[in-house]
Amino acid sequence: MLPTYLLSLREGLEAALIIGIVLGALAKIRRTDLAPAVWLGTLSAVGVSILTAGLLTAFGLSLEETSEQIFEGVTMLLAAGILTWMIFWMGKQARFLKGELEDGVNKAASSTGTRAVFGLAFLAVVREGVELALFVTAAFFVGDKAEVSNNVTQTLAGTILGLGTAVLLGYTIFATTVRLDLRRFFQVTGLLLILFAAGLVAHGVHEFNEVGLIPPVIEHIWDVNALLDENSIAGLLMKTLFGYNGNPSLTEMIAYFAYLATILFLWRRENTVPSRATVESRA
Repeated sequence: MLPTYLLSLREGLEAALIIGIVLGALAKIRRTDLAPAVWLGTLSAVGVSILTAGLLTAFGLSLEETSEQIFEGVTMLLAAGILTWMIFWMGKQARFLKGELEDGVNKAASSTGTRAVFGLAFLAVVREGVELALFVTAAFFVGDKAEVSNNVTQTLAGTILGLGTAVLLGYTIFATTVRLDLRRFFQVTGLLLILFAAGLVAHGVHEFNEVGLIPPVIEHIWDVNALLDENSIAGLLMKTLFGYNGNPSLTEMIAYFAYLATILFLWRRENTVPSRATVESRA
């Protein structure tokens, strides 16, 4: 549940900031009559995102044996790649987010009005939603495959709690005098999500080991299940959060540490360079 909570919190807060900026820009140019189009675009994007998550999960569950493992491996590696891109994109583009959105709102309001504002809100939010759908699907398949109903419950609970927290934070930022240090927030959550993405990479390679697409080289380089069983409560938590495997293959561990070392190096370099990049917390 914790991974989906963090993913939903981050993606939900980004979406909440986008909606707040767009509504604030409309208020500035005195076109609050277009606000319903923003909410309609947002709700449509949420609907598309839920449908995407449902279809991906249902498709994965409908597969069996080799096809299922290949689907899960591809989904996990794709989710890890997009998650990594999202973390670095937000760090670099955050400073321009408000200006670009306000410029888009001004152009939309002066052109086709309702349809343009609807499209702006829909496209801005659906990107976050579809990304979250892919991440949630990957997190779902990381869990114990024998506990499908339990996985569904935990995934839904984490997603709902994360989005709910994001809505509260977004409202606090735009409706009160409280200012959240968004740059620090995205740095902390970004670091946690890098660890989660490393786990997805390892799980993806593990699935490909199972079907023979990537050779394990050494099938089990160690086995510490006697100390921390990967199927225990603590083991499953570590598995979904950080990609823990009590008896990993050599290529699984190479992929995990190679990804982690590369991304953490780039992450540290990105965050130690003097920068005034901040997300404007007010419209």
